[in-house]
Amino acid sequence: MTSEATTFYDEIGGYDVIHRIVEVFYEGVATDPVLRPLYPEEDLGPAEERFRMFLVQYWGGPTTYSEQRGHPRLRMRHAPFAVTPRAKEHWLTHFRAGLDAVDLTPEQDQQFWDYVTHAAQFMVNTFDEDIPAGPNLL
Repeated sequence: MTSEATTFYDEIGGYDVIHRIVEVFYEGVATDPVLRPLYPEEDLGPAEERFRMFLVQYWGGPTTYSEQRGHPRLRMRHAPFAVTPRAKEHWLTHFRAGLDAVDLTPEQDQQFWDYVTHAAQFMVNTFDEDIPAGPNLL
């Protein structure tokens, strides 16, 4: 008897759920005065797709992100840009909206939220709010 391991990705509903979370997140980013300047391109679609692929892979779905972009190296990819505590808080506000837009169990929501709050804090690399943030390369 063989049992397939279930990933968190599968447990939460897979691609459709992550797609919705990221979609709502970027709807917020699009009009955010702190975060929008981090994305120099007019179309946020490519950044949205990269973030979606990353989360899909992180939670146990297809490894498309690594196949297309290599190892995530999140800290390295964000190092050239001023990620401030204020930017982190704005980022978390929009991510919270994304999580609130999907139907996760309280335990699933907490697991996802714990990861993103830790990751957001890990990305903070400057405490000088006056430094221009620069473009986002995730």
